[in-house]
Amino acid sequence: MAIDLGPLWDFDKPEVSESRFRAALEQASGDDVLILQTQIARTYGLRKDFAKAREILGSIANDVPAAGAEVRARYALELGRTYASATHPAGSVTVEAANLARSSFESAIQIARSAHLDRLTIDAIHMLAFVDTAPADQLRWGLEALAVAETSAQPEAKAWEASIRNNVGYALHQLGRFDEALVQFERALVLRERGTNAESIRVARWMVAWTLRALGRADEALALQSRLERECDAAGAPDRYVYEELEILYRERGREDLAKHYAELRKSLPSDG
Repeated sequence: MAIDLGPLWDFDKPEVSESRFRAALEQASGDDVLILQTQIARTYGLRKDFAKAREILGSIANDVPAAGAEVRARYALELGRTYASATHPAGSVTVEAANLARSSFESAIQIARSAHLDRLTIDAIHMLAFVDTAPADQLRWGLEALAVAETSAQPEAKAWEASIRNNVGYALHQLGRFDEALVQFERALVLRERGTNAESIRVARWMVAWTLRALGRADEALALQSRLERECDAAGAPDRYVYEELEILYRERGREDLAKHYAELRKSLPSDG
């Protein structure tokens, strides 16, 4: 059985994750050694040090072909991420890099599908949306990934469903298909509410409210964003995107005083990046 990577990952603190992976290497053997190396490489990708990530992957490249399917799928997946991922700045992925990423992700999909590694199949499919960035293409890849999640009996694959529905909803929203987007966001919210991650639940709720505003259902959007404001305040995590939506909603209602209030609150918080 391959090593359980979940407890070792803290995606918000890749340097901490790297330390855990390196500690795990001391007791690892066989394919687990190679799997841990792919994850160490990923921690460097998350820190935008793609050259270091490729260097680590290169150090195990000769051992990968003879390893098991999970190693080979993870190697291809992580190599692809060094060329195109959410961590890459917008517009920074060259045509050559995109082609290298696509080749790696397609290889990961083929290996993972053949070995019935549904979680990795979904991960690799969803990464193609970072290569094909047009909303219609992102929708296509999102739906393909969703089909795997919906039909899989593997818990790790099923756990992807909320994230994939969010991605599908976002692509539909970008295409102006707001009714369909709302269906996906509402389903994602139901799934998130079954879990215990309060931040993920708030994000899912925000996506629903955002789409309600796009549909002209301003009263419902305002009620939901106001609820989110209270929840964020209670969590000690004020959200500039909630303030932004409240600013828009109140401005649309002619309440310039409240719109200005939320604009000031928004400006008082650090922007992403």
